[in-house]
Amino acid sequence: MTTEIAQARTQLSIALDANATIAMLQKHSLTGAVQQEIERLINSGELGPGDKLTEASIAEKLGVSRGPVREAFRVLEEAGLVQLEKNRGVYVRQIPLEEALEIFDLRAMMEAHVGSTLATNATEQQLSYLKSLVLQMESAVKTEDEATYYRLNIEFHEAMVSYAGNQKLISLYRKLTRELSLFRRRNFSDHALLVTSVNEHRDILEAIGSRNGVKAAEALRQHVLMSRERTIRNYVKYSERAAP
Repeated sequence: MTTEIAQARTQLSIALDANATIAMLQKHSLTGAVQQEIERLINSGELGPGDKLTEASIAEKLGVSRGPVREAFRVLEEAGLVQLEKNRGVYVRQIPLEEALEIFDLRAMMEAHVGSTLATNATEQQLSYLKSLVLQMESAVKTEDEATYYRLNIEFHEAMVSYAGNQKLISLYRKLTRELSLFRRRNFSDHALLVTSVNEHRDILEAIGSRNGVKAAEALRQHVLMSRERTIRNYVKYSERAAP
């Protein structure tokens, strides 16, 4: 009898541990889904800088409990997309222009390295995928579809960085560019800027395809620095509009 009780207790303990593990995995999976959706709302402009986020409203909107939302807020704060203000709540973060420009400077160095690496190491399949993105970007320019162009632009750059194969670089790049979401969207608010941008992406693709590392590095560096200049001009323009 004692042996049977011990076995039953062991089985119960295993079952409880398994249930706890499943619950933990479900929570983490749900938190990730909530995080991705909030991030999408921020990147798409549906949630703007300074907008207040509440656990209750997000939980109701997504049909989840408050726990995963609370955890998603914590992760998004670490990513630099939201800020938690004591006794006030959670807000979509607005980074200062000076900080944004510093990120562009880092991006210029990082993407120059990526361009040089891909010119040497990119496979034909990878180049084909990048070309397909540029073709889709050209179509988005023709139809003046800024939202689609913005998404494709992010995919293009993230694909290049991932092809470079440096996991630390990928992680840092994604963190930095997430913080630039507002500024990057503004850079595509004018059709003329879309035309300029897609031409730069054609040049990048051509440079990588030529297998010339110096040319590819310079094409990407110049593209990021031109984006930096566009950011400054747009910041001034939007600041003037907001002035009383």
